[in-house]
Amino acid sequence: MLILCYFLYIILLEVEKKIMQLTLENTNTKSDKLPFSRTNPFQAKVLKNINLNGTGSTKETRHIELSLKGSGLTYNPGDALGIVPSNDPELVAAILEEMQWDEEAVVTVGKKGETLTLKEALTDYFEITLLTRKILQQAATLTENSELQNLVLAENADQLKEYCYGRDLLDMLRGFGPWKASAQDIVLLLRKMTPRLYSIASSIAANPDEVHLTIGAVRYTAHDRERKGVASILCAERVQEGEMLPVFVQANKHFHLPETQDKDIIMVGPGTGIAPFRSFIQERAVNKAPGRSWLFFGDQHAKVDFLYQKELENYLQDGILTRIETAFSRDTDQKVYVQHKMLEYSKELFEWFENGAYFYVCGDKERMAKDVNEALITVIEKEGVMSREAAEAYLKDMQKQGRYQRDVY
Repeated sequence: MLILCYFLYIILLEVEKKIMQLTLENTNTKSDKLPFSRTNPFQAKVLKNINLNGTGSTKETRHIELSLKGSGLTYNPGDALGIVPSNDPELVAAILEEMQWDEEAVVTVGKKGETLTLKEALTDYFEITLLTRKILQQAATLTENSELQNLVLAENADQLKEYCYGRDLLDMLRGFGPWKASAQDIVLLLRKMTPRLYSIASSIAANPDEVHLTIGAVRYTAHDRERKGVASILCAERVQEGEMLPVFVQANKHFHLPETQDKDIIMVGPGTGIAPFRSFIQERAVNKAPGRSWLFFGDQHAKVDFLYQKELENYLQDGILTRIETAFSRDTDQKVYVQHKMLEYSKELFEWFENGAYFYVCGDKERMAKDVNEALITVIEKEGVMSREAAEAYLKDMQKQGRYQRDVY
């Protein structure tokens, strides 16, 4: 009997040991496969990277297709894709040269005391293209430069704000030396790199395991130097087909298609603002949505700047798009924008509103979105034969119902 109990005890020990081993294996598997997110981006393979603008255009708009295969990531029309970018190697090299720093020197970054080489930190970890009041104020303690000491005084807040606009770390280092600071002192001033968000330009139902983007390359001259957008120029100049981009999906609960597919939709998306509407149209095409779709698109020249022209014309021909109105501002003596086209078709627009249509606008926040909002009020006021106050209340009511949605930046 004792021998039997001993054998049973041994067997129970082995079973317990096996259970613990399996539990550990499962835990390791789970930790190895954390969901991809802002803090754990997925390395997406670039399948396609092309310029949508024709020869002679003053713009460069990249159409980028990325593989999400194996990521488990999904998205809805209206969501955004985050790109975790890296800084321009030429700008990093210029900073290292200006300060005569050793690129292999080790610096501490982040609250957990992670260490990186100086080149890695400036390339992948820190924002080096943006200056803030706080950065300049802290930098003033690391130099005896009287110009900077004066600039950060409370009474010069407006001048400080003006200085920061359009300047970067290299400008500051060149302008306010000599510095009594180490590389570690300088990088401690900087903010961590923030991901850049772009409206998704595809429907996952139409493109399984893929996500598409429409990105305008940002290039401009300011303060006697050429400037480049961090993520847009990474995509335009340095990321080739077959290479990887670290990405994550950012849900946008305030910009989405109507819950029922029989609702009409009106989309205003000039330039890269077309991106989410390409997603909307693809989704409706797959689902054979009975609701009508009306697109307002605008850019500079019809010949070289009509983004996704053939696609959109095919959708129109197939009846997936009911109407397209275009506004190419540089093709006529008088500049015509999307808001002018809205006013031109005010009667039909108001009829769509009265029929329960949803209205969407995507793109430039500062001017375009404001002009479109103003045009909307004018349309409602005129066609609804009501006062401006009543027209504004009508539009607010549309907003409350989720029938007026904006994705502006």
